[in-house]
Amino acid sequence: MTDDEDFRIETRAIHAGQEPDPETGALMTPVYANSTYAQDGPGTHRGYEYSRTGNPTRTDLEANLASLEGGEYGRCFSSGMGAINTVLNLLESGDHVVAGDDVYGGTHRIFTQVYEKYDVAFDFVDTTDHDAVREAVRDETALVWVETPTNPLMNVNDIGALAEIAHDGGAICAVDNTFATPYLQRPLDFGADVVCHSLTKYLGGHSDVIGGALITNDPHLDERFGFYQNSVGATPGPFDCFLVLRGTKTLPVRMDRHCENARELARWLDEHPAVDGVYYPGLASHPQHDLAAEQMDDFGGMLSFELDGSLEQASEVVSTTEVFTLAESLGGVESLIEQPAAMTHAAIPREERLAAGLTDGLIRVSVGVEHVDDQTADLARAFDEVLG
Repeated sequence: MTDDEDFRIETRAIHAGQEPDPETGALMTPVYANSTYAQDGPGTHRGYEYSRTGNPTRTDLEANLASLEGGEYGRCFSSGMGAINTVLNLLESGDHVVAGDDVYGGTHRIFTQVYEKYDVAFDFVDTTDHDAVREAVRDETALVWVETPTNPLMNVNDIGALAEIAHDGGAICAVDNTFATPYLQRPLDFGADVVCHSLTKYLGGHSDVIGGALITNDPHLDERFGFYQNSVGATPGPFDCFLVLRGTKTLPVRMDRHCENARELARWLDEHPAVDGVYYPGLASHPQHDLAAEQMDDFGGMLSFELDGSLEQASEVVSTTEVFTLAESLGGVESLIEQPAAMTHAAIPREERLAAGLTDGLIRVSVGVEHVDDQTADLARAFDEVLG
């Protein structure tokens, strides 16, 4: 597909980076299950030599994802954490990173338990407070890491403002766009240098694949990502790439339903007497609702809420639902429910979690594409059983 910029994202999701197979006419990108490729002479190959370095199925996926994000370059990895690790490979001993104080637990873990021992320093601040971010940036700052919306408190960060702060301090700005997806938000358009995705989530969309990606417009950054991709070897297999390509084709229609259901469920929760608070950017009461409306094309399929009850009651609720499956991860067609303090964010010390507002009783929901009436009835039944 040529001239991608002439087509809307719904069309590019299906066609970008992919052409029918020239020999067979096969419409779908084949699964090139090869580890190595024949060469015409020593060191002379036809574009591929070894599948860790490059694979045709992966090439199509990388081009597809770059197009969706409005980027020039894409690189895929065997997991979202593999992608995050590759960004961190850019750092050197003595460098400093500024990140949000409510980032995903796995991100916090790799920052503090892996890279701190290499003399990389991290400050976790409220990234909705731009003065706090400016104060945290120092001469050694090489990276400002942004999630928006954040996981799990659903804070919305001003990408343009944070990218400007990073650049003023001589740092790059990387944005984890997993929750929003490129269908709802494109950080490169606002000045971010790198976009990170867990392909496991909405882009795959069916809870059957693990993957990660980095997209950028900077050829120098892409060259370095490619070097680490090949050198470290955290690359996805061709079947994983095929599954994500299958997922991106339906991303727009799935996200429309995720957003529609989440908006209605958030309103229902917000009015329920047992619920103490709802975190969803689509609610007018959300502190960054106006920013979300400006920066995003819709408000997403993720929300969190607090019960007017104890830790134990929250644990019982997430263990009682039926339509909502108690499980980690998110972004599949099925609805998932979890308790971050005991699951996805358990790696963060409790005092740090509480200071960031991530309480023990917080419940996070990935709103699937089932009928919303069944979703609300399921939560209502769980509330009644546990809370009376």
